[in-house]
Amino acid sequence: MTLDDRRPVGALPSVHEAWLPREHSLHRPRHGKRQLTALVCALVFFSAPAFMWLFGMRPTELENHELASFPNPLDGWQFFAGLDPWATDNLVFREEAIQAADWVSRSLFGEPAPFDQGGGPPGAPLPGGPEDNGPDQPGGQEESAGYSRVIEGRDGWMYLGLDTSNKCLPKQPIEQSVRQLAALRDAVEASGRQFMLVVVPDKTTMVPEYLPDTYPGKKCAGEASRELWHELSARAGAIDMRPVLQAASDVVKRPLYFPLDSHWTDEGALTMVRQIADRIDDGVSADWRIVRAGTRTADADLPRLIGKRGENRATNFRLRPDGWTDRTGPHLQDPRKPVRRTSTPIDGMVRERTLVLGDSFMLPASAYMSAAFADVTQLYYNMIESDPAMVAATIADNEVVVMEIVERNVALGTPAMLDSDFIDRLRQELKKHPIR
Repeated sequence: MTLDDRRPVGALPSVHEAWLPREHSLHRPRHGKRQLTALVCALVFFSAPAFMWLFGMRPTELENHELASFPNPLDGWQFFAGLDPWATDNLVFREEAIQAADWVSRSLFGEPAPFDQGGGPPGAPLPGGPEDNGPDQPGGQEESAGYSRVIEGRDGWMYLGLDTSNKCLPKQPIEQSVRQLAALRDAVEASGRQFMLVVVPDKTTMVPEYLPDTYPGKKCAGEASRELWHELSARAGAIDMRPVLQAASDVVKRPLYFPLDSHWTDEGALTMVRQIADRIDDGVSADWRIVRAGTRTADADLPRLIGKRGENRATNFRLRPDGWTDRTGPHLQDPRKPVRRTSTPIDGMVRERTLVLGDSFMLPASAYMSAAFADVTQLYYNMIESDPAMVAATIADNEVVVMEIVERNVALGTPAMLDSDFIDRLRQELKKHPIR
């Protein structure tokens, strides 16, 4: 009689099932063929990035976000959850694999691979800001199912899908967002300060000629855009940049937006700087001299969202406000804290202390702000979310407040400056420091 023969009926064996005799009904091999194959595949998948790194092979960022770091073994079960994104991000040949999949889809099925449907490639963030969820891209994409992350247009042009989905799936009605912008204006102007609202048109608004004939949200986005611009002009007193951008585009005979990026060129940024300066000090830009100063290149943001690569080639300019003296500064990279630039004022420069609260469209303009303004501070408006007191205090330190915001963000209705609590807080802060 064996030990198992003396156990109660239905009881489990006292040893591991793999150690039971093969004839036993409960015998199971420790590793069947499928288990062994799965273990080998898992080992290769998770160890490949480490071995490639040892041999000098480095992965590249494909989707506008930092590569996932190796998880901390002290995180418990979260360590295993973190292995998947780490291994996925750090596969050296991932870019080539994505390109191959896209080539197969286009060659065999006549359409691009659906990397940008329902949120794009795993972990793909939104473009355009200092963080994965940048200042001009509020909110996530969980409500954008069915909309393209990138709209592929004619002649190789690309458009940001949020230009469409933000208008079709707003967080609040357009009239409410415009009403809150008007309340922000009232709070600033009540303290004796000048307030200026500059809404940057979306690329789909200014360069529609390369859009495809059909794309998700085309009808509702068009209707929302028309309503938005009417409300902005009639109720919020916003500067309508569309006609001046179109006029500048006609002069240079090309669009003022990059073909493969969601942002505008330096020509577009300079057009905004001139508009702001002239509205603060009428005719101050009459003697400006703007000259070309070479080019610069940078990665385009839209191809990365679908696992590709593209490049922007931008023209640099030098701004001489009095016609002779070059006051152009460096481009800002990450104004999450107030960046103040001052200089001795000369003819052609605005002398009032000016604050520009903006998003990533402000960055190409930043080099020319220092030439147009003798005392200018620049700051991301999304810092209201993390430090509203700092933003309110920065506004109080200036005489002129310029709010630059891209069209799609107003349409979505979530920027922090629209928050009623912040507007009330700002009003109280400005009452303590009125402009006399």
